Amino acid sequence: MALAGCSSINNHRGYIVDETLYAAIQPGLDNQQSVRGTLGQPTMISQFGDPVWYYISSRTTQAPFRQPRINTHSVLQVHFDEAGNVVSTERTGMEQVARITPDGDETPTLGRERGFLQDLFGNIGTVGAMGGGG
Repeated sequence: MALAGCSSINNHRGYIVDETLYAAIQPGLDNQQSVRGTLGQPTMISQFGDPVWYYISSRTTQAPFRQPRINTHSVLQVHFDEAGNVVSTERTGMEQVARITPDGDETPTLGRERGFLQDLFGNIGTVGAMGGGG
């Protein structure tokens, strides 16, 4: 019973990839309507440049008291021409995932360093001092 509480949590996020449906998309034959009917609504659509639809999928594992880690990641890209016909399809995976480590619990900022007491008492006398009216 105690070991069950220490097991990892597996989770799927995003599009569920069906290889048969993805292989059915043919450049030159399909258009946006047929792709939407086959693969469904895309996760994202490009905002600039040529129209590209993205179908994004990730599987994560989360150990107790830890941040989730990505085990598998897949991005299906469907490129269209101006008329809405499929030009090409592309698939990328874990090689595109960037693992970053934040620098501590604080965000570095430009400016002077202030201590706790300066933060606490630094504004005393400054509120309403500029205008003098009131």
